[in-house]
Amino acid sequence: MARADLIERRREEILGAAYRLFGEKGYHETNIADIAAVLEIGHGTFYRYYQNKLDIFIHVIDLVIEKIGGVVASEEPRTTETLDEYRAQLQRIGERLFDLFVSDRHLAQILFYEAPGIDRALDEKIERALDVFGSFTEQYLVNGKKKGFLRGDLNAPVTALAVNAMIFEGVRRVQRATHPKKAKDEWIRAITRLMLEGLAA
Repeated sequence: MARADLIERRREEILGAAYRLFGEKGYHETNIADIAAVLEIGHGTFYRYYQNKLDIFIHVIDLVIEKIGGVVASEEPRTTETLDEYRAQLQRIGERLFDLFVSDRHLAQILFYEAPGIDRALDEKIERALDVFGSFTEQYLVNGKKKGFLRGDLNAPVTALAVNAMIFEGVRRVQRATHPKKAKDEWIRAITRLMLEGLAA
């Protein structure tokens, strides 16, 4: 294996360990020694790859954003031609988002509970990411307006952020539910129904 590949693999190992620890113990309760201990490496080895705890946490947030972005951008918003297709598309995206957060409980813990307030630049990075997620959702709403599934006077940019806020709140609730599968289905049904009946043309 080439040296560059070994370096990249070690970076990913350190990042993976940090991701798990930040998700389990929290940002403030995790230190460099904890990350090094999990991998059985020395402090010096850690500092060859990341500057400090904040530096690796920023990379963890990049990983979180990448995971969510992969789901949000997984479909082409303009492909649906009928209301049934549109409803099915919304439900698929909802399922994937909820499944992502439910299958990886560190994701919501890091993004919603650990990250806010640690660093101003980090807060701005997350805010930009939420805006990007909103722009993807906006494309689905714009398609819904064009096809006549949603009201013509709908404010797509603002509504997109409101829809995403509902999804993130749903994720938070589902993760703490006694019966996550049932709660997930209820949230997806409620959000889809609100969009198609509460906002319908």
